[in-house]
Amino acid sequence: MPKLTTVLRTLALPVAALIAVAAGGPAQARPEPKAPAQFTALHDVDPTIIQEIRYITPHNFTGAPIDGYRKPMCILTRPAAEALHRVQTGLLSRGYSLKVYDCYRPQRAVDNFVAWAEDLNDQSMKPEFYPHVDKTRLFDDGYIAAKSGHSRGSTMDLTVVRLPATPTRPYRPGETLEPCYGPQDQRFPDNSIDMGTGFDCFDTLAHTLDPRIQGVQLADRLLLKNAMEAQGFTNLPEEWWHYTLNGEPFPDTYFDFPIDRRSLSS
Repeated sequence: MPKLTTVLRTLALPVAALIAVAAGGPAQARPEPKAPAQFTALHDVDPTIIQEIRYITPHNFTGAPIDGYRKPMCILTRPAAEALHRVQTGLLSRGYSLKVYDCYRPQRAVDNFVAWAEDLNDQSMKPEFYPHVDKTRLFDDGYIAAKSGHSRGSTMDLTVVRLPATPTRPYRPGETLEPCYGPQDQRFPDNSIDMGTGFDCFDTLAHTLDPRIQGVQLADRLLLKNAMEAQGFTNLPEEWWHYTLNGEPFPDTYFDFPIDRRSLSS
């Protein structure tokens, strides 16, 4: 028979504590997944590549920071980061630099995109990012999908900047939005060379070799395309900014560790 003092102590416990005792102890927070050892911070491989990570800011097609982006940093598989370093070396010799908008993207961020696309009432960023696209068409037209190559760690969104680079001014939530396909001096300012549209422009003009893109704009797209392909990357034809490393180390694995240096192996 238990001692009287033990019984009294048990009766005095808060209800939450009694539930925890009955369940075998306090609930433990589920640990965040970690990146495999083959992943690295791009800055550790090449600190000269400019990073302007858009999805940690509200300046993206959803109008809000995206789940899983905890630090404004580019994480990639090491082979992708090293190949990007080789691209950068060639561009630096010509007076240019790469600038990455997005690299590895956790699955939770992709899920965030899907949830946003299903909310037809949220169209706050339509005037800039998808002026000509009905939001009900985002899945059918391929702008939003339940899986992204970014989650495999060897895909990145990027552009080219002429050196010396002037930083892009911050986006001010609530400011007047201009169409992403407008003339360079009218759309949201970006220190990129003129690619014909802004980043993440949901419009056919963003197709890398759209025949309406000519002159300087076409030359600028080809500058990026040729430099990336020379180091083993393949462009997604529908997005001039989107490249994936050929022979990527995780072609069938979609990761969900958050973007934070603590996610990387020490």
